Amino acid sequence: MKKAVYFLVLFLLMNSCSVSKKPIFMKVDQVEIVSATSDTLRLKAAAFFKNPNTIGGTISSDEILVFMNGEPIGTVSVAPFKVPAKEKFLVPLSAVIPTKRILENNTNGILGGLINSFLKKSIQVQFKGNLKYKFFGFSTTFPVDKITEIKL
Repeated sequence: MKKAVYFLVLFLLMNSCSVSKKPIFMKVDQVEIVSATSDTLRLKAAAFFKNPNTIGGTISSDEILVFMNGEPIGTVSVAPFKVPAKEKFLVPLSAVIPTKRILENNTNGILGGLINSFLKKSIQVQFKGNLKYKFFGFSTTFPVDKITEIKL
């Protein structure tokens, strides 16, 4: 009888703390320029998720590239983020782009594109890559591909 009770308790614990679904990736939004200096351009954004599970995990990134007017100019940094259980949450994304990198790509026309963007008062920014969700042995990736116009 004792073994049956232990088995029942263990079974209930295993079922109540399982990963039934992966978190739901909703969108990347709130893309904006934080600061622009002579040597760097800082961007920030937020990746929105909903976790339907009773347990959390962590979200990290291997590499998310930043494209400005179609040209790759930098990468996004994502600190490992603890995922809350049964909640909507956002993962902050930030990028520090050296202006030297923008000027080096002049042969590809990015400088001309930026001048045109400043005249139009907007810049097209794209975030492209993957975010990884991990919980013990369970792992999944979420593709990120967001194009947005930032008003200057």
